[in-house]
Amino acid sequence: MSDRATTILVAYDQLDRHRGALQHAQPDEHSVLLVESDGMLRSRTWHAQRLHLLMSAAAHFAHELEAEGFTVHRVTAPSTAAGVEQYRASTPGVRIIGAEPSSHGLMRTWTEIGVELVPDDRFLTSRPDFAQWFAAQRSLRMDAFYRWQRLRLGILVEQGKPIGGTWSLDAENRLPPPKEPYPWPEPLHFPMDAVDEMVWADILDRALPVTGSAPDGTWATTREGALRQLHHFVDGVLPHFGPYEDAMPAGSWSVHHSLLSPYLNLGLLHASEVVDAALARYEVGDVPLASIEGFVRQVIGWREYVNGLYWQLPADYRHRNALDAHRDLPPALGEPGRTQMACVAGVVDDLHARGWVHHIPRLMVLANLALITGIEPSQVLDWMRRMFVDAADWVMVPNVIGMGVHADDGLMMTKPYAAGGAYLNRMGQSCKGCRYDPKKRTGEDACPFTTLYWGFLDRHRERFARNPRMAQQVRGLDRLSDLDALRIRAREVLVLLDRGEL
Repeated sequence: MSDRATTILVAYDQLDRHRGALQHAQPDEHSVLLVESDGMLRSRTWHAQRLHLLMSAAAHFAHELEAEGFTVHRVTAPSTAAGVEQYRASTPGVRIIGAEPSSHGLMRTWTEIGVELVPDDRFLTSRPDFAQWFAAQRSLRMDAFYRWQRLRLGILVEQGKPIGGTWSLDAENRLPPPKEPYPWPEPLHFPMDAVDEMVWADILDRALPVTGSAPDGTWATTREGALRQLHHFVDGVLPHFGPYEDAMPAGSWSVHHSLLSPYLNLGLLHASEVVDAALARYEVGDVPLASIEGFVRQVIGWREYVNGLYWQLPADYRHRNALDAHRDLPPALGEPGRTQMACVAGVVDDLHARGWVHHIPRLMVLANLALITGIEPSQVLDWMRRMFVDAADWVMVPNVIGMGVHADDGLMMTKPYAAGGAYLNRMGQSCKGCRYDPKKRTGEDACPFTTLYWGFLDRHRERFARNPRMAQQVRGLDRLSDLDALRIRAREVLVLLDRGEL
């Protein structure tokens, strides 16, 4: 044979030299195969920075492997399967191995084309370990999983009990944005190098379908840059992470968030090193317990829980639509400048500028609007998958279908995350100066979120009246003296939203 007998197939989100199938790889024994699926790249209109990050990070990784002495085969084909078969045809008898892919679709493809799979070790919780925990549960509760994780991993516990006396300090991390001038941290900038420029030129030359702002150095595309972001966060941002974790201030898009999710999801960072770096700062004594616990919960709790659930949920989960929502994605979400709702306009502008907003704008502005409007879940899922730089199938399917738009009828979350203008006014700073009043339910200047929130409860009154966590809100409908007028206004709002005139 002209090539090495064993080739390691690496997906674009498995960019970790020390894990998966690459963990024990040696340049004199293995070659590496990277397949670029042109069909996938053209399957939808991606955010430019999402597509660039994916492609440029893989290109940098290939160069790093080549510098180490590996032969790296880069194949562009209509699909992953076609690319692998093309490589096999040129290398008869080759053995191809790879780490378990992160999505059901790619898992089926790799299995069907005969890739020998090794376990995915990019998470702290293996798929078999989560499956065992999952099988023992009577109901799905992230807090139960998080406690199990803390005890299993020995993180922030002493003698089997949580440091500080409670497992979650979330109640201390819900402050609204400060009213006075506040010194929000300045995000890092990562100047584009020759590889980044080459990849962006390739995207333009091939006329790959993109939207949003062009790459501008907001996101690192290398392991070195990801480590810079990690150290920037733990050394200067983490101490203030907790209190304003849920705030949506006008003066900062990044607030005190880590901005690490894209790098974790691509394999440029591993959860273990992120948690260890954060705990090391806590041991120094300059990070409050509420901040360290809140951050650790995001990494070892929610992130690992969502990934584990993805592999346990029913096969039809991504297609569920329990609330019978069938409206199309409105211009207000899909296009900048198509709404007068200040909160939505600001979040959509940020999303198009960087391909990222933190978890509260995602959940309580974007997904909340989709939920109370009744947008078809599959459209919300597809839109978020193509627009966010940290999107992945395993991330988006549970988060959108289960948490975001409650399309699974409560399988994942016991209540829908629906809210009116009062919440947005409390946790954000967009209402001041907005043409809509968050205190009003009816009238042309009523906040659409407030109107649609009550309209949502009204439409699903019978369903939610049986939900212990929603019954009180549903009973509030009976105290509304303007319910008939609200129903009329809710229908008007939906029409205006569809037209892009709201």
